[in-house]
Amino acid sequence: MSVNLTLLVVMGVLYAVGVYLLLERSLTRVLLGLMLLTNGTNILILHTGGVPGFAPLYDKAIAPEDYSDPVPQALILTSIVISLAVTAFLLGMIYRSWVLGRRDEIQDDVEDRRVARQSSYDVEDDAEVPEDTTEFDEAPRRHDPEEAVEAPGHPLAERRQGR
Repeated sequence: MSVNLTLLVVMGVLYAVGVYLLLERSLTRVLLGLMLLTNGTNILILHTGGVPGFAPLYDKAIAPEDYSDPVPQALILTSIVISLAVTAFLLGMIYRSWVLGRRDEIQDDVEDRRVARQSSYDVEDDAEVPEDTTEFDEAPRRHDPEEAVEAPGHPLAERRQGR
């Protein structure tokens, strides 16, 4: 089996740029990074298939080592279908995030910050770990658009008051 150095370099660049983009906070960049990683993996699977050979149909005149392996081609086809589904899902998430918040950045989770804060304390001394979790005990409130309009400083609230 001969090694195609160009495919290996392209695959390495796709992996490097894909991982870099996955570490960003923007969902659009995460999507692009995932697509690059998928394409790099497809090139890796293609490269493991070896050199192109005869079609994978049995013929007594052809030696068995001269056939091409159909398994990498089937794996690439499956990978393309899965990556299309994940891309569609991420596009839906990006669209929903844009509609709700007018941004596509991943936000810090309050629970993650609380766990990180607790893990920074000494685990052996339980007396130092804060027990104040009242902000997590309340039932979540539903967002009321009228309440947001009535908030001071909102442009519609100022219009309703005649300012």
